[in-house]
Amino acid sequence: MRTFIAIEISEEIRNGLAQIQSHLRYSGADVKWVEEQNIHITMKFLGEVSEEKSEKIKNILAKIASETEPFEITIRDIGAFPKIEYPRVIWAGIDKGANELKELAQKTDDALSRLGFEKERRPFAAHLTIGRVRNLSKNKAALKEKIEALNLKPLTLNQCISSVILFQSTLTPKGPIYTKLHEVKFSK
Repeated sequence: MRTFIAIEISEEIRNGLAQIQSHLRYSGADVKWVEEQNIHITMKFLGEVSEEKSEKIKNILAKIASETEPFEITIRDIGAFPKIEYPRVIWAGIDKGANELKELAQKTDDALSRLGFEKERRPFAAHLTIGRVRNLSKNKAALKEKIEALNLKPLTLNQCISSVILFQSTLTPKGPIYTKLHEVKFSK
């Protein structure tokens, strides 16, 4: 099964990000927007794993969760990877809680590398993907303008993070379907 580790975000944040997506759609850019219910913070993509290996992953997540305290995040701004002039991924950045997320991602990456998963090559960037640009030449300037206009008024979306989840991702022609396989609460 195809899996990843992520943090679920609140309905309030998902609704706020859906409104931002709606605003950005007016740019006319060719973007595949992430379905509102699928917006999350990816900690690590694992790919195909066996049932046996998923049990070991669950045990690792339980150990990490037992050493982690709940923390708050704040959504900061909207941007694009690799940069706003050449956007491939549209994201919502995380301000408060970014260091805690980075530490959690590092612990997860280190622990899973002992199970044979490849370590991440790029440093962890705390963000929520809200869209993926399909065609860079279509209304790129209008998209950049809409993103910059959004950042003139700071976002105030907050949430307490208290668990981490192992998800299964099933790819379909209509988009991915994410199924919660295992959730562990932070207990420190």
